[in-house]
Amino acid sequence: MSVLTSSRYAGLSPKQLVPQLADEGLYLASESTMYRLQHRHGLRGRKRAASRTHVTRACTVHRATQPNQVWSWDITRLPTTLRGWYLHLYLIMDVWSRRIMGWRVADAEFAAIASELVTQICRDGNIDPRGLVLHSDNGAAMRGSTMIATLQWLGVVPSFSRPHVSDDNPYSEALFRTLKHTPAYPHLPFVDITSAECWVARFVDWYNGIHRHSSIRYVTPDERYFGQEHDILARRRDLYEHARAANPERWTGAVRDWTPVGLVTLNPERLTTNADVQTTRQQS
Repeated sequence: MSVLTSSRYAGLSPKQLVPQLADEGLYLASESTMYRLQHRHGLRGRKRAASRTHVTRACTVHRATQPNQVWSWDITRLPTTLRGWYLHLYLIMDVWSRRIMGWRVADAEFAAIASELVTQICRDGNIDPRGLVLHSDNGAAMRGSTMIATLQWLGVVPSFSRPHVSDDNPYSEALFRTLKHTPAYPHLPFVDITSAECWVARFVDWYNGIHRHSSIRYVTPDERYFGQEHDILARRRDLYEHARAANPERWTGAVRDWTPVGLVTLNPERLTTNADVQTTRQQS
């Protein structure tokens, strides 16, 4: 109870708290036990309402087994204090690790901005873009001639959602939901581009380096991208094995699965059609 009510951990859900405590070498209880304690003592806070999104998939399947094989990108609008004027946030993420590779805030949607961002990420990160898949929806900036020309010049393979379908980019959509539903998201509109850039920079640092992502065994995107997840997950498994050995009556089966997530697939339900499967860059 002292952990659940502490200033350091009170803002975390049990799903986030248990892996974090494990990384700090402490096992107290399972998520279900912590949820029961929160409910019993009235510690459950109200969550922000999030609209349900029915995610459908694009026509081509892409698979990633390591970083920089499949990227996803999109643009979302940020409100400003000037009525009717929105800023536009460009975000490019690595699908395998969920890491935000680069971002930019602009006052409009232009293919030229996106193409410059892709080029900068590859140059600054010393990333070989040849064969890299870049998935997006069918917005004007995504299909602009400048963007397509840049991708062809870099050797990047463009991938697009189905026409007239707004929810065919699930990884970027999930990232934007996290961004706009995090408790740190500003309650007031942004004054200008500079204030928006300052906030986005803080969010990206938190998301990549601190946020434990539920789809990758609650490691951070940076830990997965830079190859640290195997050691982290191995230590968690050892901690759980010791906890079960110390109190076997509290366990009814095997310890929690802390094996790393291997294959990550974009549009997995179409894998039954082998002709549609496009295997991306193979591990050398």
